[in-house]
Amino acid sequence: MPIYEYACESCGHRFEKLVRLNAEPPPCPECGAGVKKLISASSFVLKGGGWYKDGYGSTSGGSGGGSSSSSGE
Repeated sequence: MPIYEYACESCGHRFEKLVRLNAEPPPCPECGAGVKKLISASSFVLKGGGWYKDGYGSTSGGSGGGSSSSSGE
């Protein structure tokens, strides 16, 4: 289940809640009014060399995967 960020339409309180994908938005925990789902930045970040630097799936030993992937940047 993903964590969504909400903002209250009445009092402006912002909060995060673990909710099912197709569940109704929860009421505001401060005043009980309706809330609006916010679009927030993802916390998912890829760092480091990555699996392509290790030669994953390549038969040549490691340099083939990294050069083809870095040439597209």
